[in-house]
Amino acid sequence: MSRDHVHSDQRSATAAGASLSSAETPFLELLARGASAEAYEQPALLARAEGRATEQIVALEQAKLLALRVRSELEGRRRREAELSALFETAHDLAGLRDLDAVLQAIVQRARSLLGTEVAYLSLNDPARGDTYMRVTEGSVAARFQQLRLGMGEGLGGLVAQTARPYVTDDYFKDDRFQHTLSIDAGVRDEGLVAILGVPLMLGHHVIGVLFAADRRARVFEREQIALLGSFAALAAAAIDTANLLTETRSALADLERANEIIRDRSGVIERASDVHDRLAQLVLHGGGVHDVAAAVSQVLAGAVEFTEVTATPAQALEASRAEGHAVRHADDWIAAVAAGGELLGALVLRGQPGLDPVDQRTLERAATVTSLLLLARRSAAEAEQRVRGELLDDLLDARDRDPRLLRERAARLDADLDATHVVLAARLDAAAADADQEAAARRRLWSAASHLAATRHGLAAARDGGTVLLLPLEPGDTATAVARRAARHLGTAVHEAVSVGASAPVEDLAARPDTVTAAYEESRRCLDALRLLGRSGDGAAAEDFGFLGLLLAGDRDIAGFVDRTIGRLVAYDERRGTDLLHTLDAYFACGMSPARTKDELHVHVNTVAQRLERVGRLLGADWQSPARVLEIQLALRLRRLSAPAQR
Repeated sequence: MSRDHVHSDQRSATAAGASLSSAETPFLELLARGASAEAYEQPALLARAEGRATEQIVALEQAKLLALRVRSELEGRRRREAELSALFETAHDLAGLRDLDAVLQAIVQRARSLLGTEVAYLSLNDPARGDTYMRVTEGSVAARFQQLRLGMGEGLGGLVAQTARPYVTDDYFKDDRFQHTLSIDAGVRDEGLVAILGVPLMLGHHVIGVLFAADRRARVFEREQIALLGSFAALAAAAIDTANLLTETRSALADLERANEIIRDRSGVIERASDVHDRLAQLVLHGGGVHDVAAAVSQVLAGAVEFTEVTATPAQALEASRAEGHAVRHADDWIAAVAAGGELLGALVLRGQPGLDPVDQRTLERAATVTSLLLLARRSAAEAEQRVRGELLDDLLDARDRDPRLLRERAARLDADLDATHVVLAARLDAAAADADQEAAARRRLWSAASHLAATRHGLAAARDGGTVLLLPLEPGDTATAVARRAARHLGTAVHEAVSVGASAPVEDLAARPDTVTAAYEESRRCLDALRLLGRSGDGAAAEDFGFLGLLLAGDRDIAGFVDRTIGRLVAYDERRGTDLLHTLDAYFACGMSPARTKDELHVHVNTVAQRLERVGRLLGADWQSPARVLEIQLALRLRRLSAPAQR
């Protein structure tokens, strides 16, 4: 090759390089200002329009291709930088996790922004229902879509959740790789979605949900975009796992705090229980009584605790406590039965504390047990006294000791007053026992209850004739009937069986006339027999309750008392007013209760008879003409006439 040709080629190359260098200049400016891809066509088009040389146009085309590659590389790097920045920010949010919903919302927002989709959303699996449900959405406008639930294998998301693999569809409704359902398709159609990409949220080898990016137009998702969404899904799974761990940690801490509180509370309760145990032990050792126990428990439980008798305690709650062996709630109170064997002795009642700690409840129950032990101990000590009381009553009934002074001294040692007015009661169990042993046990319970009643009422009691006899003082204003009925209720409640009680008329001067007690006892037994014959089981009564039959039952045949109770008001009225109602009543009965015949017998006007009978009704009561009352009134009138000569 000649030297000229060499120089010629060098000049051409230099010119071409210069030409290429000059061709790159406009593209460098486009790259510098970040122009769009369409702007890179302008330099070549302008050169053609100006009619430049072919070498220049070729150089521009080559420079354009090079610039576009550089632009693409720069955009890719910027995109990766943005993606890495978004992933970093998301990881930073995850590191400072406070609100799981906020972190998941940020993940979905950034995924939508970086992938340039119109909608992004995240669903979580529900192990209890075996499906997956929508948790977070961004860009969604359809309410039905936001509330979708997908069964495993249903829809694109169900397929991702089932297979643990990413799935992408360019056109959802034309894709038959997954199962279409009416509810899912309706939700997708409401949202207007066409292209959908879904990637699984994985914790280990388990799918816990799906992260989606979707457009309302056909679109092809690139591999890099699928990978990016997968990275966000990994962060979302980590966020959920972290939140679950935090929740479990907080729950464990809360459980520990509650356990610590329970331990502290139980420690306090145990200390209180130990305190009450020590106090009760000291009370027992120092001979404390029932009310001392109640006072000690009141201090420990910080409430008012009192011992109540059986009759003063709500029967249903008391029986429930005895049957269950535990304290039971009654309104705002707690009742713990005090029982020994099958016998109720009373109750410990905690007032005004409807909410009671179980350990405090147990403390009340233990106090009731200690109370029953104290009562049993006191009963053992009192049995000797009861025997002495029974011996004194036996002596009065048998009239063996007639020295009034000795009788009074013996009674005084038992806190009884034989100079007071008393009532003699005969008590007997109504139910027949199955065998001799049960009958003997029942009689012992009745005697024990009667002895307790007598001791608390300053009276005497003894077992006699298959039942029990009591001698109780009669309080002012009280009656023999009232005493009998109270005794029947008290004894029946104490032994859990019906107890009938017959009462004598009030008796006096027991020390001076011991035989009076014997006569009164026979009268009370006749009343008791009358109750049983009349079917009044579990009741109490005295002779005065049986009308004219009481004359047959009463030991002294108290005729004057019967007459006074029956027609005493008429007698007093006639004596006070100078009227003749008794004579009118005699004539009225003699004339067959006919007012017309009565007016002829009395030689008065029939209106006078009517007025007198009206006055009788006001004095004797509206039922005075009933058959039973008529019989009693006629008997009283006759007895008064028969006893009149003796009264003169």
